[in-house]
Formats: sequence, structure tokens, C-alpha cells
Amino acid sequence: MAAKPVSTVTRSLRALLTVGICIAILLSAASPAFAQKKKKNPDAPLDTHTTIPMPDEQQIDYNTSEMLGAWQVGDVDRLRKTYADDAVFVSGLWAPPVFGWSNFLPLFQQQRARMQQVRLDRVNTYIKVSGTVGWACYQWDFSGTVDGQSMTARGQTTLVFEKRNNHWLIVHNHTSEARAAPPQSPALPANAPQPQVSKPPNS
Repeated sequence: MAAKPVSTVTRSLRALLTVGICIAILLSAASPAFAQKKKKNPDAPLDTHTTIPMPDEQQIDYNTSEMLGAWQVGDVDRLRKTYADDAVFVSGLWAPPVFGWSNFLPLFQQQRARMQQVRLDRVNTYIKVSGTVGWACYQWDFSGTVDGQSMTARGQTTLVFEKRNNHWLIVHNHTSEARAAPPQSPALPANAPQPQVSKPPNS
């Protein structure tokens, strides 16, 4: 079988190379156009994650749990997300209110640095919503180590929430510890004789 002339082989290779280059150029030109078309497609889903909206009372209850969870572990970033910048903080101590998150933060950090093994349980929660304002009242049980000493306490808190940009934020926190009531003598029936006060004898 006779070999093909060199010129024919060269022409065939050159033609094949030319076709390959043309295909490469076409593909490189088509790729950005395809990418742009894909990018501009308005029907393409941007985010597959969907959130189910909760009723306002449930959102307030959830945000209250988030706040207490962040407080227990000392997570400042999580705690910050639950409060408005202009929140007001009132404690059961004889002290003026603390105005604003920036003023509350150093006090919280000082307080939290003294505590270890913190546990705070919430009970008897009542939540009410009126328009863009809501409030949550609850009782709490605290246990932990404070300044190296074991401590337990009970108290109650009222949180006032305001709906801002479709998100419930705490704008007022009033927390106080419940003091034990002094023992009382049993009340006497109304018709029982009242105890007589003895008078000192005449001298």
C-alpha cells in the first residue's frame, strides 16, 4: 500500500488543528454567555432554606429562651441579638436604671465573671401582645457558684418587647430576687377574744 504524500498528511493535520481551535473558540465564547444567561434567570431559586413564621407570642417566648440561654453560658454576641440598643435595665437593688446596651454590657461582664456552673430555670411564663408591643412575665430559679460559694436564688422578671423591622427586641428588663417573707402568727378569728396587754403592777 502506497504511502500518502507528505503534503496531504500535513494538510489533514492542519485542517484537524483548525477545527479544534474553532471549537475551542466557540466554547470559550459560549461559556460566559451561558453563565450570564444562567445568572439572569429569575426563576432560579436563590435560597432553598425556608423559615416558617411563628405567631408573635411564640416569637417572644423563643427570644426569651434565647436570651436566658445566652445569659447562662455568658455568650455576649447571642445575648446582644435579643436586646435593642436603647434597652433599659432595672434590678431589684436600690440603684438607678441602666440605660442602653453599651452601659449594661460592662456590668453584665463583671457580674458573669464572678459566676461558674450557672443554671437558670424559667417557670410560670405569661406572654401578652398588643400591636407592636409585647411583654413576658416569668419566675426563675437560679443555682451556681458565685465568688467560689454555692448559691441559690429565686425571683421574677418582666421583659417588655417591641417589634422593630419585623423582629421582637427586648426594650425593658425588670428583674428582682424574691425575698423570703417573715414568718407570721396565725390570724385569729374575728369573734375570738383579743389578747390583753398586761399592765405593770402599781408600785
